[in-house]
Amino acid sequence: MIELVSTDRCIGCKMCVKVCPTNVFEMNNSLAYIARQEDCQTCFICEAYCPVDALYVAPQAEVSIVVNEGELRESGLLGSWRSEIGWNKGALSTMAERDTTPFFEVFTEQYRIIPGTKE
Repeated sequence: MIELVSTDRCIGCKMCVKVCPTNVFEMNNSLAYIARQEDCQTCFICEAYCPVDALYVAPQAEVSIVVNEGELRESGLLGSWRSEIGWNKGALSTMAERDTTPFFEVFTEQYRIIPGTKE
């Protein structure tokens, strides 16, 4: 589920608004914000298309979690989906060419989320 739009990183390009299939985002003061989080389908499209890695989508689709932007930035998870799928500039490989299981394991371990639970 979409959890964060970084106001420090967002450049107001409206890409997340344009690509979201469930109309989760809106614009306010030239920056995107999460207007309808409950409609997020955890498709990662917004995070993949964000050119400045300002978005964070948590892999858990059914429950919203509290995230800390500083911790996400330090851990490298903020906006990391684009890199994971090989969409970042200079990517030498794509998701299909390597095991991406660690992306989800790192998140689950960091936030102590057990699949199938709400906490």
